Amino acid sequence: MKFSITVTLKKDVLDPQGKVVQNTLFNMGMNSLKSIRQGKHFEVEVEENDQSIAKKKVDEMCKKLLVNLIIEDYKINKI
Repeated sequence: MKFSITVTLKKDVLDPQGKVVQNTLFNMGMNSLKSIRQGKHFEVEVEENDQSIAKKKVDEMCKKLLVNLIIEDYKINKI
């Protein structure tokens, strides 16, 4: 079973890389850009037939390694 994990910085956390990308795009003439934030994307496949158990395993992976829970939020979607 495959899952997609999107990790983003929490709204109150400064995003210096996103700011650099935003400034660069603005300097390239893309003046309609209001804001941009950078994140991470993971695709995880687990050997499990029960979707709720599989999602719990992926959630555990996020909490233990993939996500810094102090500064990041995450969302898990089944692919």
